[in-house]
Amino acid sequence: MSSTAAFYLLSTLGGYLVTSFLLLKYPTLLHQRKKQRFLSKHISHRGGAGENLENTMAAFQHAVKIGTDMLELDCHITKDEQVVVSHDENLKRATGVNVNISDLKYCELPPYLGKLDVSFQRACQCEGKDNRIPLLKEVFEAFPNTPINIDIKVNNNVLIKKVSELVKRYNREHLTVWGNANYEIVEKCYKENSDIPILFSLQRVLLILGLFFTGLLPFVPIREQFFEIPMPSIILKLKEPHTMSRSQKFLIWLSDLLLMRKALFEPPHPASKRNFEGHCSYLVVSCYF
Repeated sequence: MSSTAAFYLLSTLGGYLVTSFLLLKYPTLLHQRKKQRFLSKHISHRGGAGENLENTMAAFQHAVKIGTDMLELDCHITKDEQVVVSHDENLKRATGVNVNISDLKYCELPPYLGKLDVSFQRACQCEGKDNRIPLLKEVFEAFPNTPINIDIKVNNNVLIKKVSELVKRYNREHLTVWGNANYEIVEKCYKENSDIPILFSLQRVLLILGLFFTGLLPFVPIREQFFEIPMPSIILKLKEPHTMSRSQKFLIWLSDLLLMRKALFEPPHPASKRNFEGHCSYLVVSCYF
């Protein structure tokens, strides 16, 4: 390679790196800043599943009482098309009854067990007296001013449509975010109601990471507003360390290294805010550009 070619190559690369850094630091130079719907520093996962029976009204009431900024919950749809708040489609783990929510009418749903294992914490149980599976509309009615993160648990067009209708009925587009790790579900959510902010699907998270590490992220417009990813280190809370192989520990360490990047979550501009979901099972970040 001639010195002239090397000079042009280095100049181009240097210009690209400088431009990428500046746009990462000042994204509004290229992108219009999104309207900040709400800011949540403390998010209660399943209503704070480590302190009450998950996804119950008692859990949500307790979380709001202690000052949570956002409730996170999961939705399914019953046979009679009622949107219910439950993490699992099959109720064996939560109720002891091996049946799917979609196969039952709402009035037929069994109650929760008195004690449940906390799925993201080893050897931890939660308990409570409120063992009823609530309707999503009950949560909206009880907490009209509380931001809510809705995980659409199944790829069901009726469920997505019903959730959108409830959000509009209770005038909550500005206080709700929805989505799922599944790309197709998030796409359907966006097409159904683009006024409700959406989460990044797993596919989009991987794309964002690729763009970030190649320096291309500042050049790409982002329609999602909340970056929600599992924290790899949570796996260490689920398994005994001595039962894990070196390769497994290495993969967790590498995933942590790639995903938990301060520069990704807190770029050096004032618009970025970091939001932690309750019990440290996820990291949720608001994207304002």
